[in-house]
Amino acid sequence: MVATEIIPPRVNVTEEAAELLRKLTAAHGPLMFHQSGGCCDGSSPMCYLAGEFRVGGSDVFLGNLVIKGITAPIKVWISLGQFEYWKHTHLTIDAVAGRGGGFSLEAPEGFRFIIRSRLFSDQEWAILENVPILTGASA
Repeated sequence: MVATEIIPPRVNVTEEAAELLRKLTAAHGPLMFHQSGGCCDGSSPMCYLAGEFRVGGSDVFLGNLVIKGITAPIKVWISLGQFEYWKHTHLTIDAVAGRGGGFSLEAPEGFRFIIRSRLFSDQEWAILENVPILTGASA
């Protein structure tokens, strides 16, 4: 990898999700996300208070969401098993009307977070495949 190459982000957020995150941050404080590969609620990105979900050694750090109007970046983590399936995929956290997961902070707001995805371009993947991943064990 050339030092001047810009590392493509693995995750970002839609404006709808950013607006909901501004509301949740104002009400609760700093936030984080975890995406597991489980069924039911576990297949949706879960929003927690920062540090409320204990990140394990087999969780992969996808990146920080930097959102205008929110002071602290929102860290996004994913289980290693799910990362292996999605490592070639750019993830976008979106918010849609509906009931969120029972443990996710947006549950009472009438919205839920979902993942939208696209494959990385060949150029993006050529950069990302050489970038070491950060896990909960190394964080």
